[in-house]
Amino acid sequence: MVDIRMFVNEGLGHSSYLIDLGDGTSAILDPPRFPTEHLAAAEVQGTPTRWTIDTHSHADYVTGSPSLAARPGVTFIAPAASKLETPHRAVRDEELVALAPGVGMRAIWTPGHTPDHHVYLIEQDGSPVALFTGGSLMVGAVGRTDLCGPDLAEPLAHQMFHSLRRLDGLPDELAVYPTHGAGSFCSAPGGSDRTTTLGRERATNALFRIDAEDTFVEQLIAGFGSFPTYFARLPELNRRGPRLYPQLPRLDQLDAVAVDRHASAGALIVDARPIAEFGAGHIPGSISNALRPVFASWLGWIADLDRPIVIVAGPEQDRDEIVRQALDIGHDNIVGELDGGIGAWRAAGGVITGIPLVAQSEAVPTLIDVRQHSEYESGHVPGAINIELGSLADSAIPAGPVTVMCGHGERAMTGASILTSRGHRDVTVLDGGPDTWAASSGEPLVVGR
Repeated sequence: MVDIRMFVNEGLGHSSYLIDLGDGTSAILDPPRFPTEHLAAAEVQGTPTRWTIDTHSHADYVTGSPSLAARPGVTFIAPAASKLETPHRAVRDEELVALAPGVGMRAIWTPGHTPDHHVYLIEQDGSPVALFTGGSLMVGAVGRTDLCGPDLAEPLAHQMFHSLRRLDGLPDELAVYPTHGAGSFCSAPGGSDRTTTLGRERATNALFRIDAEDTFVEQLIAGFGSFPTYFARLPELNRRGPRLYPQLPRLDQLDAVAVDRHASAGALIVDARPIAEFGAGHIPGSISNALRPVFASWLGWIADLDRPIVIVAGPEQDRDEIVRQALDIGHDNIVGELDGGIGAWRAAGGVITGIPLVAQSEAVPTLIDVRQHSEYESGHVPGAINIELGSLADSAIPAGPVTVMCGHGERAMTGASILTSRGHRDVTVLDGGPDTWAASSGEPLVVGR
């Protein structure tokens, strides 16, 4: 009997799956770059991995399939339309692959999210038992179609409409396992659950229920927000094949002199410490990106993948997590970390600067809200200027003192550090978010633009 186990990367909104094929072997679908948990689980259950499978050319993370395929006895399955340069078994529309005795995987070409996208129907003894929908049908949503560029957004939306209709003949009770979900920039707004059934989506998914093509396209495109800039790079990186690592690399240790030398040569210093520590004292020109599940997404948005990076971290922070998240989104150019942290920089005579965290009563009138537009519209401080964090570095900023805010403070500190690195003076960060401001001021938030 086929058994499916899900692994979730909350920060990227990415779900991947270990499929026990019932014959003592397993398959991994849409694996992350370092599928260590999947391999460990397969070993515990005694089902060595025989297959690794990708649904499409991913834009939000680096696929782990090439590294899995480098292991003895593992075959990489991917759509022929992906035109991969890495060794793989290419599948085409309606092709049935025998994964194990009595267990087949039917490929169904479903362009829309990407031109090469396929969903995979798992059949046991000829009956459908699971549908892996990748970036097409999701919980309460469907995949966005603008990741390949604005010119393709509408044509791919039309293709998405027809691709979803290819699922109409499948039973309501069929379990649906998407790759993208809550927290993913690859999805139009949707629900928080990770899995669903076709019947549930037919009853509740507003986009999936639309039977008029032009209406579907209009409403799908209207729901798109911005997405990280690194998304433009990863499909080609995944097509050509990422660099393979035998294991997760460790950060090289750099003294203050080496850090200063790298920064002078163009490296970006990324400070992963909590925002209160960064605000109290940091290296001038460094960018705050507090280590948390979404560290990778914001790293890829604020730092070009080709730019060398030096990490500053606190003594208790997980270096492996920093490296894994960076490599997950293709940021391989990490030079190392400041050995001894900010204390070593201070001891070496390095200059330290700060960005104050302020309460609502201390915020200046020019308030910049760096949340996504949809977040801003759901409730914001009266008079606040909405400039999304991803576009802040290229935006005109009012002269004079500014206070930066977001939902909790992490993105605001990132934004404030970007502004100070550009030479903007007198920048503070609101300690909290819109709800904190409303509770302190007694004034209601504004809904809409």
